Amino acid sequence: MSQHRSLPKPVATVLNAFDSLGDSFKGAITVDAEARITWIDDRYRELLGIPSQAGLIGQRVEEVIPHSLLRRVVETGRPILIDIMAFDDKQFVVCRLPLRNEEGEIQGAVGFVFYEEIDYLAPILEKFETMQRQLSRAQAALNRERQTKYSLSSFVGASETVRELKTVVRRYALRDGAALILGETGTGKELLAHAIHQQSDRADGPFVAVNVAAIPEALLEAEFFGVAPGAFTGADRKPRKGKFELAHGGTLFLDEIGDMPAALQAKLLRALQEGEFEPLGSNTVKKVDVRIIAATSQPLEQKIEDKSFRADLYYRIAVLAIHVPPLRERLDDIGLIAEALLETIPRPRDQRGWLITPEAIDQLTRYSWPGNVRELRNVLERAAAMAPSEMIDLDLIAKALPPAAREAAAPAPPIADNLAERLAFAERTAMLEALAAEDGSKSAAARRLGVSRSQFYEKLKRHRLD
Repeated sequence: MSQHRSLPKPVATVLNAFDSLGDSFKGAITVDAEARITWIDDRYRELLGIPSQAGLIGQRVEEVIPHSLLRRVVETGRPILIDIMAFDDKQFVVCRLPLRNEEGEIQGAVGFVFYEEIDYLAPILEKFETMQRQLSRAQAALNRERQTKYSLSSFVGASETVRELKTVVRRYALRDGAALILGETGTGKELLAHAIHQQSDRADGPFVAVNVAAIPEALLEAEFFGVAPGAFTGADRKPRKGKFELAHGGTLFLDEIGDMPAALQAKLLRALQEGEFEPLGSNTVKKVDVRIIAATSQPLEQKIEDKSFRADLYYRIAVLAIHVPPLRERLDDIGLIAEALLETIPRPRDQRGWLITPEAIDQLTRYSWPGNVRELRNVLERAAAMAPSEMIDLDLIAKALPPAAREAAAPAPPIADNLAERLAFAERTAMLEALAAEDGSKSAAARRLGVSRSQFYEKLKRHRLD
């Protein structure tokens, strides 16, 4: 131990233990609480190519070893038990440990070099790097799941009703109060919740969504507030975070809040009022900073009257109320919505995209759509599945609509006795067929029909195909 006599006893003891490893141990270095070098082993100097007469004591460790992580060990108090450190064109296997006094205070850190040549560790390093990549991918996927999937532009429509709705959403996004989105099933309530979060000051935080109606009542409390270790028989020995904690610093979206059991409503109200909660089976209070956006397709006022929903919770979550209109109240938007939905519906590889005729859109506007946009997508998917080409026409839509809706949605006869109307219908049909044959290329379709490009565009506009 004489060669390490000048070092603190714990460090000297460890170094002498490593000395017994022989050639595997290549040297060591120590730093103080400010990550300045206090001692360096002669073997480490030689390994780094630093002359023995060079004065290193008192220098910041990064000035000598650029990739050293000893400062991190000093600042966090956590060891880095094994790592690969680069120095010039070399790579070393290193270990870093914090140094503490008798009171447990950080006094510095010590770093050890085990191996200079690491080629024989290649299989282990390769496996380690593979695991790191898998972990990074899993973490990235989890982060993506907790970010918004939609923006306000995803809510398609150009009607006055939709313009007013988007104005309200933008205004509410700038505030931090709880919001309640009201609307029928399939109107896009969750999409608007994503949009509010994305345009708010919490956009960089997580967006966590919970469908209250989809979780068994017995599991709801654990899902919301988490579980302490060993809270009940069979519980994990590690704590499990609830949705409130996962949404800290961001937004918690509670879909179908009208289905929340009365017992959980009281605990939710306390969490909203106090900004704190207790995990299931724990006496520890946790503070959270979460914005609540709730949504429901049920009449909450009626549920308050029959005592199935707490009035005080309603007033807490309905600070900012947003009413989403059903599709039947904005039928003018069906054409835009149908085209946007068709872009997301899979198509054969040899097709560039779906085309829907004006007659098909007109038939869609004759239906009341009790399932709203979700039902419209289902109808378009059925029509696309039956389509022999890219064209979604009147006949396909008629077949795809629910049987009870076909009679109500029956369109007027497409061809009248008037010669001009017959010619217009024939011209429109020819243009649609040319577009389908040329994969949607307008220039190619114009050449196919023997007209100039400007004439073709003029006819597209006249027949409302542009």
